[in-house]
Amino acid sequence: MSELRTHAAEIVEQFSDHLDLDVEEVESRLDNLVNEYRVPVEEARRSVVNSYLDEADLEREELGGGESRAVALADIDEDEQWIDVTAKVVELWEPRNEAIAQVGLLGDESGRTKFVAFETSDLPDLDEGAVYELKNVVTDEYEGNFSVKLNRTTTITELDEDVEVGDDSVEVEGALVDIQSGSGLIKRCPEEGCTRVLQNGRCSEHGEVDGEFDLRIKGVLDDGQDVHEVIFDRESTEELTGLALEEAKDMAMDALDTTVVAEEMRADTLGRYYRVSGPQLGRYVLVDEFERQDGPVDAEAALIKARSI
Repeated sequence: MSELRTHAAEIVEQFSDHLDLDVEEVESRLDNLVNEYRVPVEEARRSVVNSYLDEADLEREELGGGESRAVALADIDEDEQWIDVTAKVVELWEPRNEAIAQVGLLGDESGRTKFVAFETSDLPDLDEGAVYELKNVVTDEYEGNFSVKLNRTTTITELDEDVEVGDDSVEVEGALVDIQSGSGLIKRCPEEGCTRVLQNGRCSEHGEVDGEFDLRIKGVLDDGQDVHEVIFDRESTEELTGLALEEAKDMAMDALDTTVVAEEMRADTLGRYYRVSGPQLGRYVLVDEFERQDGPVDAEAALIKARSI
């Protein structure tokens, strides 16, 4: 029996009490993801299982998944884990995708993390400033940045209490000595809930897709003793460089080359001294605020020194 056939048979068995599935049909779905879209086998299996989970409208425990565990937000350190959190809705943002019902920031005593709830999950709305016990949420990771997804199996209980939200931000400063690969004008996966950067037009999870343009800078700050890797999102990148997304797209179109955008950014920012603050997630500091300091430095010399540490 082939590997995909084995996975398909196991999925059929997993849902045998809830759905009338056909092994060939499940195998075909797996084969399409793995061989057509080059999705890793385990990712493909997880995607298919999640789709059937939504179709059956089942609690995770009904499928033998075991009970989720209570976790502090700052302790989230694995992808695709089922957990329970008690947190305050710190801020709600305007969803950028019609498939997303709510998106915002949760906070507890340990720190803060992003949450996403999808329209298909049919969940009650969370209110800004309210505290909730959220059971059966799923962790998600992208470039060291963890978030949680509310899904159809999530249970929401509003609590009559307050939570003191911890501040998990850090502040670093130094000369911007390098702008790393993957900076400038990039394309992200347009699939709901996915923000992965495309590589040669492909998403590592969803295969070949028509990406959506975005801006970012993955930079290296050197303070003379340590180096710090930082990420500027679109908003902070536009503020840092004075280059708006539409202008960057026009620049790339004129040159028929997206790399000209990163080169323009390097010319304007390398060798400058910055103080930045934001949450440290994995190896990166995600820039919420920054301040440009006086005094350009020799970026090439500083970079040589930084790489020798």
